[in-house]
Amino acid sequence: MPSPTVEELKARALRRIDQHREEIIGLAKSVLQEPEPGYTEVKTAQKVSQALARLGIPHQTGIALTGIKGYIPGGAGPGPTVAVMGELDSLRVPDHPHADRSTGAAHACGHHAQLGMLLGAVIGLTDPEVLRNLSGRIAVIAVPAEEFIDAEFRYRLRQEGKIGFLGGKQEFIRLGAFDDVDMAMMCHTTSAPEDGKLAVGGTSNGHIVKLVTFLGRAAHAGSSPWKGVNALNAANIALMALHTQRETLRDEDHVRFHGIMTAGGVAVSSVPAEVRLEWRVRAGTNEALEGANAKANRCFKAGALAVGATVRITSIAGYLPLLNNPLLQEVFLANAQRLVGKEGVVVHPPDRNRGGSTDMGDVSHILPVLHPYAGGARGTGHGNDYLVYDYELAVLNPAKAMALTVIDLLANGAVKAKEVKERFRPRLSKADYLRLQESRMGEEVYRGE
Repeated sequence: MPSPTVEELKARALRRIDQHREEIIGLAKSVLQEPEPGYTEVKTAQKVSQALARLGIPHQTGIALTGIKGYIPGGAGPGPTVAVMGELDSLRVPDHPHADRSTGAAHACGHHAQLGMLLGAVIGLTDPEVLRNLSGRIAVIAVPAEEFIDAEFRYRLRQEGKIGFLGGKQEFIRLGAFDDVDMAMMCHTTSAPEDGKLAVGGTSNGHIVKLVTFLGRAAHAGSSPWKGVNALNAANIALMALHTQRETLRDEDHVRFHGIMTAGGVAVSSVPAEVRLEWRVRAGTNEALEGANAKANRCFKAGALAVGATVRITSIAGYLPLLNNPLLQEVFLANAQRLVGKEGVVVHPPDRNRGGSTDMGDVSHILPVLHPYAGGARGTGHGNDYLVYDYELAVLNPAKAMALTVIDLLANGAVKAKEVKERFRPRLSKADYLRLQESRMGEEVYRGE
């Protein structure tokens, strides 16, 4: 009996995904109702683990606290390992309609849809006839903590030795969970009309996180404020100094300074003795990021110097800019156009920067990576109105596109995956990556006396 063609394998995968559409969408909707922020995704991970168990896929849990990794071996012999991925974590948006009322957690970035995509792609690829004709293997990965929030909580986890990095894929790299993976893909939802039904290309910013503590001296704010050192004034001067940097920033570097004040004093009648900021420095290249980070540090010190306060600057390694692999993108693009038509797929230039950051950028410096976008959402990303309204577009289409892409990569002796692997030149080795990120971790104390 002749082996089925690639087109026949794809037809089987698509049919199987359609047959399980309620289960696939059901997982996404279930995760939506129980959002959990990074490194606390216990219920979410359990749901994914149960779904994989029902498919008979052996997998490990508890990687980087809550992450999951399993393998699906092909039946046509050895070959590269292709990872299909999804993200477990939520944001905190307390006024989101699907927010957890006790924690404020909410899926305002569509990660619940990613887990539906992941399950859908896996269901399509586990058709017995499809698997029998694929070489190599598929790694099924659900990662925690992509959203870089709750930095103080995560930094404590690092200090306690529970994690090494604050981002989930960073931690997967550190732990060796990508050591046996040759290439990886995932898809993210989008509400941007300019992204069409499916979008490929573009990049993202890298970033460094700052935990900044200004320390002054308390005094009665009414009767003797001159006896105090106002930490809040130091912080305000630092923030104004940051604003003055904007004219020094080149448009093409996509630099962003932004953050929140997590503590501003304890009593209105006392001169604030301690003020804390959680800040973010972003830029489109590693070089621009280092320059912007140095400017931010100067500004924080300037605030302390102006009022005679002390500032403690804790720097935390954030993410690297995203590098989409052109060969993987080419394969995905053809399948995306097959599913939704050429008019439904948008190809962004490689330097089109979305402004945000993703730890898929870290992986992309080590492995060939694909990070496309799928429509079906509306509202503002990370906002209280960000909602998936069309699960066909947001879950099933990208699940199908990823499944078809994996088939193209691993069919016919995995010749296409081997080409991707052989032509890829990593920007960083794993060892170089770990050295770079560790060099961005540290604490500096400056006394403005």
